[in-house]
Amino acid sequence: MADQAETLREMMKTQTGGSSGTKTRIITIASGKGGVGKTNLSTNLAIAYGKLGKRVILMDADLGLANVNVVLGIIPKFNLYHLIRKQKTMREIIMDTSYGIQIVAGASGFAKIANLDEEERQNFVKELAELSAADVIIIDTSAGVSNNVLSFIAAADEAIIVTTPEPTAITDAYGIIKIIATEIDNLGLSLKLIVNRVKSVTEGKKVSERVINIASQFLNLKIDYLGYVYEDPSVQQSVLKQRPFLINDPKGKASICVQHIVSRLEKVDFKEGAGIGSFLRKLFGGSP
Repeated sequence: MADQAETLREMMKTQTGGSSGTKTRIITIASGKGGVGKTNLSTNLAIAYGKLGKRVILMDADLGLANVNVVLGIIPKFNLYHLIRKQKTMREIIMDTSYGIQIVAGASGFAKIANLDEEERQNFVKELAELSAADVIIIDTSAGVSNNVLSFIAAADEAIIVTTPEPTAITDAYGIIKIIATEIDNLGLSLKLIVNRVKSVTEGKKVSERVINIASQFLNLKIDYLGYVYEDPSVQQSVLKQRPFLINDPKGKASICVQHIVSRLEKVDFKEGAGIGSFLRKLFGGSP
């Protein structure tokens, strides 16, 4: 696991870039179990970042079952498998979308990045450098705690753990946090928590406090509460339409929550304007 994590760190951190000349910000999103809305949240967070004027790349790092393209209603011709097998380059597999972001579709057909031979690994490193022009790379991992997931978490600047108020989801969220604490030696990694599908602000706060306090007490690990996303019927409607809920219902409760979360990540003010949400200028050195 350590070697695989180091490989991903090398891949994702050797280059600097971004449209503003700053280092690309890498955010990995993970969950302890499936069904918590992680991929849907990753996709809409990427779109919200795009609305800030950022160049955003959403990478589907699920090396078994790719779902980002399903949420977006896109059928990719090529994916990471074609890149790793040197059948296509990164420029050939990266896709523009009508939502202001680019995506790299997930792959299937191989188990672990650690299984790549030296030539494949070097090619993957070289091709990932093509992403360095992005301001933000959001990596949507598969659910659970596979070595691939842990490697992408270790390679990131910050990791966001997604849970819901369900007891099993809370338990599994703590489970992946515990494994991160024991398996990943990356003191610079920032861990954050989002509680999805809450019925109230209080519910989100209670769930977050439970996870954060246990992690602090038993793992001596600091986790930041990034925010919550309301349970919103428009989310399921958007999934059925294969259209991101931030686009399908920009005034919906879930959409407003996602925009607030991105505003906290970027340390900008978010205010609901006359009819639609708008972001004000970036606050340099301020608190979210």
